[in-house]
Amino acid sequence: MFEQTFKNIDDILHKDAGCGSELDYVEQTSWILFLKYLDDLEVDRATAAELTGKAYTPIIATDYQWTVWAAPKLDNGKIDHNNASTGDDLLDFVNNKLFPYLKTFKQSAESADTIEYKIGEIFSELKNRIQSGYNLREVINRIDELRFRTHAEKHEMSHLYEAKIQNMGNAGRNGGEYYTPRPLITTIVKVVAPKIGDKIYDGAVGSAGFLCEAFDYLKNSKALSTKETEILQKRSFYGKEKKSLAYIIGIMNMILHGIEAPNIIHTNTLSENLADIQEKDRYDVVLANPPFGGKERAEVQQNFPIKTGETASLFLQHFIKILKAGGKAGVVIKNTFLSNTDNASVAIRKTLLENCNLHTVLDLPGGTFTGAGVKTVVLFFEKGKPTQNVWLYQLNAGRNLGKTNPLNEKDLADFVNLSSSKADSENSWTVNIKDIDQNTFDLSVKNPNKKEETALRQPQDILEEMKALDKESAETINSILELI
Repeated sequence: MFEQTFKNIDDILHKDAGCGSELDYVEQTSWILFLKYLDDLEVDRATAAELTGKAYTPIIATDYQWTVWAAPKLDNGKIDHNNASTGDDLLDFVNNKLFPYLKTFKQSAESADTIEYKIGEIFSELKNRIQSGYNLREVINRIDELRFRTHAEKHEMSHLYEAKIQNMGNAGRNGGEYYTPRPLITTIVKVVAPKIGDKIYDGAVGSAGFLCEAFDYLKNSKALSTKETEILQKRSFYGKEKKSLAYIIGIMNMILHGIEAPNIIHTNTLSENLADIQEKDRYDVVLANPPFGGKERAEVQQNFPIKTGETASLFLQHFIKILKAGGKAGVVIKNTFLSNTDNASVAIRKTLLENCNLHTVLDLPGGTFTGAGVKTVVLFFEKGKPTQNVWLYQLNAGRNLGKTNPLNEKDLADFVNLSSSKADSENSWTVNIKDIDQNTFDLSVKNPNKKEETALRQPQDILEEMKALDKESAETINSILELI
């Protein structure tokens, strides 16, 4: 039922002049879903208070509660259409009363780790784009059919929301940057193996896939005590996100996975000066897929000891600095990072190898990221001691990956099995750091155990890569023009 409801909502939004793409559909569905979720949360809290004989004070004032403005009900449980506003009346209420009211929560909340603060942040960051009050009424009616009361309902909702994020990634435009394939995230979390009590961080949080997966991993790792449950809820998962839409989606995704007040901040991570990071700011685990191909302005580069315009290289410096001694990381980065000969890339590789134990590199095939057109690797490292040996694994899926034939967990099973022993195989080998060029620190993936075979690529894959290279060239030219 939930899946059909989501499809019906997309059909309604498709007809609306204010929503032009899958990105808009997800954003607009998100804020309405959030308010319905909030209403169900309030009902649960009120019931719990009643059972213990305590009084419950609602988070949302009466006039702005879901059951008053969005879905007033008749005695038979159906929406009371005489009292449910629609058309211009509904738009006027939502745009000029509801959103301004919800924005005020950011100032009045006790602290940033409360649901009240998140309400204020979310409604400060977005606006209602649905231009027809009649379409908005239809969407509200559909979302009112959804329930967030039982564990099974929340679980189904989280999976459906994840699917919407994936569709958004497949839809092109900038959607791909919000979505890392879930089988890859699951694998990275398994190999990094966080434990309860760790502070886990993603400085390029996007749709919060890494944090949600780490939450599921830890939640299912053992029977949790009340204290451990509270640690997971409030003191385990931290993220930063620059873009408004990704920020909203990330918070919503974490809430649907069961984290009531996600510790995600809307900020540009790279605007933080590395010299200002103190021990209290550091984390035990970093899990991230920072955006690659982006270019940062000169004033942002000043925050880093190694200056470069490449966004991913700045993020890598940030992650190394923000890890605690003994901290662990799994970071996705473009494979050219391993071999680029520019001064910045060489200096960052040297810093990584001298300050961290880069124990594992997973080389991913083309097509892992739908529409990205670039090859990537995953760097697994621990901070605090220099690298002596790097175990490299070249993933061979045995087929061309793409939108209709995506990466799956079975493809990654051999890597996970071998990652603890770091054994040699047809796809894996070990490199001693003494044996690499000490001037360039080139870590190019060259599998000595396998003959190089040229896989025939699909025309679609070649065109996607050409588009990505054209985009990169255009960004480089624009950066040069800005300097002239």
